[in-house]
Amino acid sequence: MNGYNTFVKIPKERIGALIGTEGNVKEIIEKKLSVDLQIDSQSGDVTITLKKDANDPSSIFRAKDVVTAIGRGFSPEHAFRLLDNEDEMLEVIDLREIFGRSPSDIKRIKGRIIGKEGKTRRTIEEMSGTAVSVYGHTVSIIGNPEQVETAREAAKLLMKGSQHRAVYKFLQKKRRELKIKSLELWETETPRDLGT
Repeated sequence: MNGYNTFVKIPKERIGALIGTEGNVKEIIEKKLSVDLQIDSQSGDVTITLKKDANDPSSIFRAKDVVTAIGRGFSPEHAFRLLDNEDEMLEVIDLREIFGRSPSDIKRIKGRIIGKEGKTRRTIEEMSGTAVSVYGHTVSIIGNPEQVETAREAAKLLMKGSQHRAVYKFLQKKRRELKIKSLELWETETPRDLGT
């Protein structure tokens, strides 16, 4: 796996967020995932190279997800969820694939997902346990697979024209289901009788 590399292109205006103050964000990604980031601030091209002493070859893919997440508008703190927990994933929905290249449709859908003063996006995040970024022509979600699926479904309902109230009800139902599921999991993993 020596010198294995991959490539990501991010918007030029996101380069500063990827580098961070005095290079601190870039440094955290490089240290935690045993990669080198070469960032071309003119083009937005980022080359990610696995270090020779890397223990986990798959860390290059996690690094790619972190860089992509920052490029899609997430703060480094939210993107670092992908560093700290292997169960976390990034999903990027390209609105151009759904609505073509119609800027007015994409703008309208982004507005529906963000909501007035960001209320809808915040509600999706709180109810699903995800981080959501609406940036450019994409809607991106970070969370574990179940959380991402819930947030994706909520976004799709909004894209199809469902009322916000109906989407909030869907999110409440999903949140209850996940709570019940986690309680059941907790009960099966806890010894029933501590006295024996």
